[in-house]
Amino acid sequence: MPINRDIYPNLKLRMYTSGIRQNRLAKMVGIDEAHLSKIVNGFREPNPDLRTQIAEILHCDPEWLFHKVLLTEESPEFDHQTWPPNK
Repeated sequence: MPINRDIYPNLKLRMYTSGIRQNRLAKMVGIDEAHLSKIVNGFREPNPDLRTQIAEILHCDPEWLFHKVLLTEESPEFDHQTWPPNK
């Protein structure tokens, strides 16, 4: 099965650098860990309210945090339509 999905590398990076584990973050925003995992790994799109909640917890700009990167079989590529994010 070919890989072709958007991922949020900044979300993964910020979770790692802040020391907040996925299960804890999921509890903090009121969703189950499987749902958050699907968002982090590009299988689900978070709604605007959830983006805002997560960004507030991680003390980040939601636009930066949820910047998409296209993951393909060949190699990940930036979505040039959304990068760089407008500030």
